[in-house]
Amino acid sequence: MKFHSCQQRAAILWPYVASLLVMLSIHPIYASTGNGVTVYTPYTKISVPPGESINYDIDVINKSRSVKNVGVAIKGLPKGWSYDMKSGGWDISQLSVLPKDKKSLSLRVEVPLKVNKGAYHFYVTGNGRPLLPLTVIVSQQGTYETEFSTDQPNMVGHSTSSFTFNATLRNRTGEKQLYALSADVQAGWEVSFMAEGKDVSSVNVEENGTANMTIKIVPPAGIKAGKYSLPITAKTGSTAANLTLEVVVTGSYKMELTTPAGLLSTSVTAGKEKQLDLIVKNAGTTELNDITFNSELPSDWSATYNPAKISHINAGETVHVTVTLKASSKAIAGDYIARFTARTLESNSTAEFRVAVKTSLLWGWLGICIIAAAGGSIYYLFRKYGRR
Repeated sequence: MKFHSCQQRAAILWPYVASLLVMLSIHPIYASTGNGVTVYTPYTKISVPPGESINYDIDVINKSRSVKNVGVAIKGLPKGWSYDMKSGGWDISQLSVLPKDKKSLSLRVEVPLKVNKGAYHFYVTGNGRPLLPLTVIVSQQGTYETEFSTDQPNMVGHSTSSFTFNATLRNRTGEKQLYALSADVQAGWEVSFMAEGKDVSSVNVEENGTANMTIKIVPPAGIKAGKYSLPITAKTGSTAANLTLEVVVTGSYKMELTTPAGLLSTSVTAGKEKQLDLIVKNAGTTELNDITFNSELPSDWSATYNPAKISHINAGETVHVTVTLKASSKAIAGDYIARFTARTLESNSTAEFRVAVKTSLLWGWLGICIIAAAGGSIYYLFRKYGRR
């Protein structure tokens, strides 16, 4: 059998003892104060983002047979972090616990916004002894800035559309901020902001808080089709954030219905037809499709169109349409209004004609004959009976 001296045994055991001491120095394992008091919480290692508030529910348990006064405190909290402890609604630093009983306290730890990513350790102490080791893992690198974001930064529509974006402004600074809102756009663009149902030009955001807003954008009249970037800014005296919104304008819809010479008057004989030459012009910047026609006419009048429907008209192009207008046979001489409308889902245009109605020549000659016959009859009667 081989015997070792005390020095040899110490040399053999020292690496194990040293490892144990290192482990104890990093994560002290104290279950109680040594006099029957234990501090307990179920969540001793958690992960949170910067700026988060952590709430711990902690039990101070007295396993002894006598009343224990336990002074509780937090030690080893990183610089810039803060905490408060409450029990029964009061800030506390000491608890008195009955035998075989427990008292609960709430611990709130504030993780600062400006903090490095990593693991942080601190302890709940009882009567000056570290009883409960706690670890907080900060999941991302902290900032001291403002964030301006939207889930949908791009929208598509025609030139007469209004574009509505939902945006979120987050204050990642350590104090309340009043942000002035503005848009760097060319003349003619309309940009408005709405928060909590009201039109605003600025918003207040609490420390580490957020403000949700709606940004409404209306393009200038007659804008050309294309892609437009609109910078939006939220700014205070110490911090600012930018948000770029993109509007894709597909074109404008505009239609004109008129005549080749621009003349909007005509004449027609009662009961007869009159052909009118109309022009449908696409005055917008995008194609018009499925153009149909309808009329507003005096009673018993009718109108037919040739063609009755136009499938499409390219931007800047025109199509000729012939309207056959028929006046009522009962129409008396005078001026009438006839309206002709060309319509698509996106646009429409109306041409209003003044129509002068003339009676038929046959009725004119018939009237003359009747008048002449009446005159002849009167003359005959005067000749025959006038001398008596």
